[in-house]
Amino acid sequence: MLDHVSIQVDDLPASTAFYDAVLAPLGFRRVMESPGGIAYGQDHPSFWVGPTYAPGPGRELHLAFVAPDRAAVRAFQEAAQAAGAEVLHPARLWPEYHPTYYGAFVRDPDGNNVEAVCHTPEQPSP
Repeated sequence: MLDHVSIQVDDLPASTAFYDAVLAPLGFRRVMESPGGIAYGQDHPSFWVGPTYAPGPGRELHLAFVAPDRAAVRAFQEAAQAAGAEVLHPARLWPEYHPTYYGAFVRDPDGNNVEAVCHTPEQPSP
């Protein structure tokens, strides 16, 4: 539904290191860099991280990134932990959303609630 999302952060190097790590398991990478920020996506900019220009404290934001499978959700959580992020909710099923909603929630360097979610059932191992 959305074309792209942009967030402003206090520490651009810390935030881009975090998003470099946690978005890679989901199949996303840096696709553009400009003086205004860093863009992530697969083949076009979908998620931007840029410096904050407004004075005062920010507000918590919730971002949910699509994961191709449940293994990617777990890899996202592991990458976030390795990057020093707080795990808000470990990877698990969230049946209160729907029976196959599988997500993990972490806190980014600016305090935002960042999620990776897979909506498909677990695929059997070959």
